[in-house]
Amino acid sequence: MKTILVLGAGRSSSALITYLLQRAASHEWKIVVGDVSEAAARLRIGGSTRGHAIMFDIHNEEKSTEAIRTADVVISLMPAHLHHLVAKLCIVHGKHLLNASYVSPEMQALHNEALSKNVLLLNECGLDPGIDHMSAMQVIENIKEQGGKLLTFESFTGGLISPETDPENPWRYKFTWNPRNVVMAGQATAKFLQEGQFKYIPYQQLFKRLTKVSVPGFGDYEGYANRDSLKYIDTYGLHGIRNMLRGTLRNVGYCAAWDILAQLGCCDDTYPMEGVAGMTHRDFLNAFLNYDSQLMVEEKLCFTFRILPNGPEMKRLRWSGLFDRELIGLKEGTPAQVLEHILNKKWRLNPGDKDLIVMWHKFVYDLNGNKKEIHASLTATGDDANYTAMAKTVGLPLGIAARLVLENKITSRGVCIPTVKEIYEPVLTELKTLGISLTEQEIH
Repeated sequence: MKTILVLGAGRSSSALITYLLQRAASHEWKIVVGDVSEAAARLRIGGSTRGHAIMFDIHNEEKSTEAIRTADVVISLMPAHLHHLVAKLCIVHGKHLLNASYVSPEMQALHNEALSKNVLLLNECGLDPGIDHMSAMQVIENIKEQGGKLLTFESFTGGLISPETDPENPWRYKFTWNPRNVVMAGQATAKFLQEGQFKYIPYQQLFKRLTKVSVPGFGDYEGYANRDSLKYIDTYGLHGIRNMLRGTLRNVGYCAAWDILAQLGCCDDTYPMEGVAGMTHRDFLNAFLNYDSQLMVEEKLCFTFRILPNGPEMKRLRWSGLFDRELIGLKEGTPAQVLEHILNKKWRLNPGDKDLIVMWHKFVYDLNGNKKEIHASLTATGDDANYTAMAKTVGLPLGIAARLVLENKITSRGVCIPTVKEIYEPVLTELKTLGISLTEQEIH
């Protein structure tokens, strides 16, 4: 019997753990779920006889070592900054590790050591990053096999809410992933390639410089650039490409309203605010505006940003409760922590809510002197607030990859991402059977 150790029993783990438990008997697997809350781990396992819950804290070296030593493959859904600590233990004990987070410098530094121990450290095997890499590489390889040369690659992915969910919500958005990551999004300068020129977008401009994206059957969206698109030129083998841009997708109007919060300083995580315990929502906004004995908070905000009192930006901020006289409910916090806490009151998923994943790729290439263009899109809808589309698209690729590892069908070792055919082809093939696939359209 093989043991799969899943670390982290949060929101994103539901689909992964369900996938593994449903296949555990036929594959002779034992699924161990570890979390700082053993109760949360037990909840994920339910009544399955193939599952076992444990309390797991990476900082408890003795228990962490024992859990990893007795596993055959480890999947980490813990916070990204902890993955490299898990990886170090996996290397010591010769265990393969899979996660859905970007390769950190700390993780990359473990590459040679992992190679020497014949250990796979597979990162970026979720949705974005993950399915975006795999689906893009599949199309890119097909174009190359025809003799085509890529000129443009653009890719945008967004975790949104389905049309029927919360119809009064003007943002068309709720927290389907780590709320802190949403509040902190885009803090680093975005780097990309446009018509052969290196381009940079600092944080203060990020939500103003948008790309319009139209997805067949779903309508128009707006995308803002991710931190570093340039590194994927090497990763995807696109040397000589003239346009390279990866970004995040949001519904139209989201970015203009979010930009106000960013420009105010509400997303700053570098210092603690004073007097948070006695602060209301509107006090929080007012803390970033000029003092005026006559004007209300709403009036000062409209004047500062030259927006209309009943305009779309104010409508979104008002819906989120940012002008309410309700106490925040924190004793202390940075601006980013306070904003996250306020937004979570309205932006958390309710039990019946369904989220929506939208991914869109654009490929422009030269084939025998003719310019060709392909648009490809992928959408997925959640079942409810627990079995979300985000959980499916993050968790299922990890589950499939774990099966492939246990079946010795992945030979890659060291620090890797799923851009090689031995990983992306079988993962995408099985995802299709699970209702998650890319639809391609040639643009004429």
